[in-house]
Amino acid sequence: MTQRLNTFVARFYPTSRRKAEELIFNGLVEVNGMIQKEPFFRVDPKDKVLVDKQLIKSRKQTLYYALNKPRGFVCSERRFKQEKLVTDLFPATQGRLFTIGRLDKDSEGLILVTNDGAFANSVSSPKSGVEKEYIVKTVQEISHEHLVQLSKGGFVEGSYVRPKSVIKIRKGTTKVILKEGRKREIRVLFQKAGLEIVELKRVRIGNLQLGSLQPGQFKELLESETLAIIS
Repeated sequence: MTQRLNTFVARFYPTSRRKAEELIFNGLVEVNGMIQKEPFFRVDPKDKVLVDKQLIKSRKQTLYYALNKPRGFVCSERRFKQEKLVTDLFPATQGRLFTIGRLDKDSEGLILVTNDGAFANSVSSPKSGVEKEYIVKTVQEISHEHLVQLSKGGFVEGSYVRPKSVIKIRKGTTKVILKEGRKREIRVLFQKAGLEIVELKRVRIGNLQLGSLQPGQFKELLESETLAIIS
């Protein structure tokens, strides 16, 4: 998959996108022996790219997918007994893939799948501040007291966490936005509030929406979509 020169330099030099563009504008980047000053110039992983006379290249084709994870699938690279792994939904020809973050076995919705470790770290790092939006359905109707308690947060895995927002949509349906990703954070907070979850679905990561993807369906992301997640 081709990508913009500024993105390629930022990922594999590595540096920030702003610094990558400065290097390009200053004539310090060559593509196949020619100085290239256009940051949006498209490069292929096979192209020979030099930054300040130093050869850089991706070691492999980077792949980025958005998947609507169905219930019953596990976000893991190791299979326990007869578990179904998220990566089973992809052709074996894609090589090694892994999820960015996790959705537990009983949860569904949007998850990112890639082979790019640097990108995965940039999305999952607590410093990134990437928002994640969930729709939560419960047996009980959500009361004002429930909203107050959920909004206050609580301790999960030994750390105090607090949702960015908790909004009641319907009687038993709530929208929750997180900026951190503790294991089973939503389930723990709802359990402490005395609420039984019957459906937990992630519908957004950063600016990327689940959209019309059906359970088990995935799509390859455009470069602009991957950048929008962390911008």
